[in-house]
Amino acid sequence: MIFVTLGTQDKSFDRILKEIDKCIKNGVIKDKVVVQAGYTKYKSDNMEIFSEVSKDEFEKLMQECDLLITHGGVGSIFDGLKRGKKIIAVPRLKKYNEHTNNHQLEIVSEFSKASYLLALTNITMLPKLLEKAKTFKPKKYKSNNEKFVSYLEDYVDRNEKNSLKSVFNRYREVLMYIIFGILTTVVSLVVYYALVYTVLNPDMALELQTANIISWIAGVTFAYITNRKFVFESKNNNKIKEVSNFVLARVLTLVLDMLIMFIFVTWLGFSDKIFKLVSQVVVIVLNYVFSKLFVFKKD
Repeated sequence: MIFVTLGTQDKSFDRILKEIDKCIKNGVIKDKVVVQAGYTKYKSDNMEIFSEVSKDEFEKLMQECDLLITHGGVGSIFDGLKRGKKIIAVPRLKKYNEHTNNHQLEIVSEFSKASYLLALTNITMLPKLLEKAKTFKPKKYKSNNEKFVSYLEDYVDRNEKNSLKSVFNRYREVLMYIIFGILTTVVSLVVYYALVYTVLNPDMALELQTANIISWIAGVTFAYITNRKFVFESKNNNKIKEVSNFVLARVLTLVLDMLIMFIFVTWLGFSDKIFKLVSQVVVIVLNYVFSKLFVFKKD
């Protein structure tokens, strides 16, 4: 049995699963394949794929497997080494948005140089590495190999400490959402004021609401384009459905905004200044949740 573990990073790593699936279809892999996929979403009839497994089940799979295929995380590699398993380690790479940097490449290379595992740095070489794994005899890992472990820990510390870049990469999605959320508000206000200071009269109820609606449409259009491209980096080809879901979500939060203002300001008489702020906080949070979980969700 082959056990594949992709760790708990909050980034997809379907690149290796696609190659494993290909090897199964081509008859290169004939063994049963079980996958702990974590954040990676991938469907296949050729593998048993679980987002998470219990600690006991993880230990059972680790003990029973004849080959461990893992990402380049130190913890996952050590899990296999401590149990004397043959390991093929595949580093997550920044250029595929699998990690914030390429430190796994260095880690996997060092383990490979020390003959602890087989390093798969070119994904297309998996069939050859699977063949090599049949006769590969990994160097026995000793937990008191302090120099080697210390080197790896120091390397990870040097590359993953809270630098400004790493903090941004870690929270990129939320930060980008906030940035473009502010810009969306600016776009909406600019369009509104441009209309009421030129062609529409805000003293006329119909024209005031017309300005509101047009500015809302401009803001939603800008928000969709920037959220798709820069925030959630959507690759969904069904843009019509995606746009429809996005507009529907924004309409729902617009209605909620109006409802909050009606209940707490018009009906109960609280300050409109305070509850406009409250409603905007609620709307911003819900817009993010709807966008992440329903509009731009990764299959």
